[in-house]
This record gives sequence, C-alpha cells and structure tokens, in this order.
Amino acid sequence: MFAQALSSRLDRRGVHYAWIVAAVTFCVMLTTSAALGLPGAFLKPLTSEMGWNIDQISSILAFRFALFGLMAPFSAILMERFGVRNVVCTALALIAGGMALATVATQLWQLFLAWGLMLGVGSGLTALVLAAVVANRWFSARRGLVVGILTASSATGQLAFLPVAAWLIEHMGWRVAVLPVLAACAALAMLVFALMRNRPSDIGLAAFGETASATPAAPSAPPAPLTLRGPFIVLRDAARTQTFWILAGTFFICGLSTNGLIQTHFIALCADFGMAPLPAASALAMMGAFDFVGTILSGWLSDRYDSRKLLFWYYSLRGLSLFWLPHSEFTLYGLSIFAMFYGLDWIATVPPTIKLAGSAFGRERAAMVFGWVFAAHQIGAATAAFGAGLSRTLLLTYSPALYVAGGACLVAALLALMARRSAPQPGGASPQAAKA
Repeated sequence: MFAQALSSRLDRRGVHYAWIVAAVTFCVMLTTSAALGLPGAFLKPLTSEMGWNIDQISSILAFRFALFGLMAPFSAILMERFGVRNVVCTALALIAGGMALATVATQLWQLFLAWGLMLGVGSGLTALVLAAVVANRWFSARRGLVVGILTASSATGQLAFLPVAAWLIEHMGWRVAVLPVLAACAALAMLVFALMRNRPSDIGLAAFGETASATPAAPSAPPAPLTLRGPFIVLRDAARTQTFWILAGTFFICGLSTNGLIQTHFIALCADFGMAPLPAASALAMMGAFDFVGTILSGWLSDRYDSRKLLFWYYSLRGLSLFWLPHSEFTLYGLSIFAMFYGLDWIATVPPTIKLAGSAFGRERAAMVFGWVFAAHQIGAATAAFGAGLSRTLLLTYSPALYVAGGACLVAALLALMARRSAPQPGGASPQAAKA
C-alpha cells in the first residue's frame, strides 16, 4: 500500500516510480558489492593474525567468486518465482550473516562457511542479474543508461568502501571494519521491503517509456518454465549460438582481469612495493570513481553505438593498462595513470554485453542468458583470485598474473568484434535466430 500511495504522489509530479525502484536497487548493489570487495582488504591482517597463507585465503575467495557467478542464472528464476523483494531481503540477510560470522572464525573451514558459502550465495542473488531484471522490467526507454548506473554502483561499492575499511583496520582492527556493511544491510532490508515491487503492473503502471495502454493485465509468462530446470533449458538453447560463447568467453576474461585479480590482490600487491594499505585502498577508490563515470557513460554510449566496437575499445585499454602496472613503480603518478585508464572501464563492459544479450536472445530471456554469461565472468574471477595468489606464494611476485590478464584482454577485444546481433523474437522465442 505504501508503494502504491507513493507511486500516485510521484505520478502527479511527473516522476515515474521506476526511478524509485532503480534508486533502491542502486543502494542494494552498492552495499552488497562493498561486502564482496572487503575481504581483499583483510588478506594481510588475516595472514598476520591467523598464520594462513595468501593462497589458502585466496582459494576461499575463489570459491566465493565461482559461487557468486553460478548463482546468477538461478537468481533470475528465483526472482520470477518468489519476487525481487523477497530474494533481495534474503540476500542481504545472508551477506550480513556471512560478514558477522567471519569475525569469530578461528579455522579455515569457518572462514569458508562465512566468505565462501554465505557471502557467495548472498552476493550471487544480487549480482548484476538484478540490474538486468530491473532495467528490463521497469524501463522501456533509457534502459542502457539505467544498466550503466546500476552496474556502476556495483563497481563503486567494491572499491569506494575500501579506504574506510583500511582506516578502520589500521586504527581499530579488521573486525570493526565489517560493522558499516552490517548496518547498511539491515537498513536496506527495511527499505527494500517497503519500496521494492516485482513489476510495474503490481502498482498499476506501465514500464517507463511505455504508454498506459501498454500495461498488461497480468505479467506474461516467461518462455522458460518456472522450475530449476529453466536456467538449464535457456543455457541449452543459448549454447547453440556463436554469440553466447563469445559473450561468455569475453566476460570470463573480464572477470579474470578485474574482480579476481585487482579487487582481490591489489592491496597485497602494493604492499610488496612498500605501500601502506590506506594509500593502496585510496588508489582502488580512485578507480571506483573513474569507473562510476565510465560505466554510466558506457550505458549512454550503448544506446547509441555498436556494442561490439565499444567492447573492443574497453578490453584493449584494460589490457594495455595491466601491462603498464608492473612498470608504474607504484608511485603516485604511475598509479594515477593506471587508475584512470583501468578504472574507466572496470565494469564499463557490462552495459554493451547486456545490450548484445538482449538483442540476440530476446527481452524475456535476456536476464537469464546474461546470468550464464555472468557465471563465466565469476569463474574467470575465481581463476584469477586463486592463480594470482598461487603466483605470489610460489614465485613471490604478482607480475605473471598481470601479464596473463593483460594478454587475455587483447584477445577479448578481438573476440568482441565477432559477436552477432539479432532482433529479439516475439515472446522471447528461441535464440536460434542469433546464430550465424
């Protein structure tokens, strides 16, 4: 009832309720992604206090990344069955519980339960698929811009909270650093329960950009059955197309070169060159600021230009910046150059990738197909999180991981140009039309 009344009041002022849903989603993704990024700041404190090796902790973070990604296709079907509001509130509870449990962990299996299982499942339920679901359901116009804004919040949350966490770790201990996230999760759960709705038709509206006459009497049934088999059916159909494998392959490399590598290991990498945690976290926050601008701009550009060409430039610039990082000497000037070029396209790849998925596989299936593409992203992140930690343990340097990721980005740039586009079929028809 509160949402209905607020919608009517906003409508009289010419404001569509879709922007309220987008704002709440922005805050949710900002906070949950902050929880996902925090463990990267805890690597050094945990190794010092508990005596665990970086590769041991990295293996837990790698599992978390993989679970985070593999949950994505099923989060789309769970949102269909149980509603966006219920799924998001459950995710916030799991994330808060996982972060709290980690503060009392004394064994690796306890850390695995907290950061591997609970944080992996919780963050997976509110992954970038949430942005795709909200944008596709609530927006007919400005969809690319909305996806850009929402995905920018994800990257900004992962990076911008790290300086605060680093300061708290330095002055009060790493356990205190989880308290802001716990408080934010609790506050957001109440906000989501009051304001979030599943579809515009739930409060008698059409999607933003559609006329009132376009409002359906009831939500149309998705093409995939509402069972756990649904995501696998969508995967089976999508896997028959070249476009799906190109999107999944490039997004695997995207995860390999961002979350798993820089987000997880950057502070430890800077420590190897004598940089304290707070300045290193500040450099990550600078990347988050550049990424916020870059991803929103990417959403705007994806509404106007060929998404394949945008991806070519994003992956190329990221690869070159990763080649530069080991030679930056980790000075203020060197890291500033890296933060600018790398930060501008940290998650700028998401809007054009979602755009390609929607055009190739249809509006109804776009979220679930992107869920599988995002799963590939997080498997890439898991590979980098474990591989970079292993490189640091065995070779005493992160440089090989940086060079491998940079080379992979250049490969992804060429692959992106090979993706094919196809107009969506009525009713979310089979993506066979996207085949070459």
